[in-house]
Amino acid sequence: MFGDRGVEIKTPEQIDVMRRAGLVVGQTLELLRSSVRAGISTGELDAIAEDNIRSSGATPSFKGYSHPPFPASICASVNDEVVHGIPGERVLAEGDIISIDCGAIVDGWHGDAAITVAVGAVAADVAELMRVTEESLWAGIGAARLGGRVTDISHAVEAHVRSQPHPTGGSYGILEEYVGHGIGSAMHQPPNVPNFGRAGRGPKLVRGLALAVEPMVTLGSKETTLLPDDWTVGTVDASWAAHYEHTFTLTPRGAWVLTALDGGEQRLHEMGVPFGGR
Repeated sequence: MFGDRGVEIKTPEQIDVMRRAGLVVGQTLELLRSSVRAGISTGELDAIAEDNIRSSGATPSFKGYSHPPFPASICASVNDEVVHGIPGERVLAEGDIISIDCGAIVDGWHGDAAITVAVGAVAADVAELMRVTEESLWAGIGAARLGGRVTDISHAVEAHVRSQPHPTGGSYGILEEYVGHGIGSAMHQPPNVPNFGRAGRGPKLVRGLALAVEPMVTLGSKETTLLPDDWTVGTVDASWAAHYEHTFTLTPRGAWVLTALDGGEQRLHEMGVPFGGR
């Protein structure tokens, strides 16, 4: 799973371009957050996203990606769909949740982030799932230090999820087959960043390394199935799922979240973690 081969170390100037891409992603996700409502289709959200990305001078990372080529600019995964949902005619209803994953390229450099948004009022256990998943993302980023190891992040994500009581007395499912990743001149690069495992393993966290951390957590089983469209990943037990993601890097001053509009300063401050943005 790990190894230093292929790990791309960016210059400060390249990180600055990634920050530009990250801002486009962050702004697009905030626009989509405010656009989510009962009655809107996932295809309409995709059109809003693509227009904002392109009008910002960036290119969607996802459109045409891989095989079969992904046909849209965002992933839109609803309820028991975890990740990689293809936007289309599906109309959101009150009480749904939608996980929106967005990527953008500026001058050849990528940013990648995701949020889960409630459509109006949602069930209490679903709201709790969203809270726990988002907090685990920040716990993972907050555990990263120059000189540390990739699984310091992984362990912190898992530890936070496991520390939270499940609304029905069960346990949350943390996806293992789908993980975070390195990012830079390509959207997906080494190293993998799992959302579980022991600390102190994997490549060293060094200046110039950029990572996309993305917890994917369910209310039930961690087991998933690939739907017939060859992209959408759903839960085998139909339990609902949440997905949050940020792209970040480390500077000598601390963590810098490239896809957060404030660089992650507020959340990191709340956690007592040094902020490394410049």
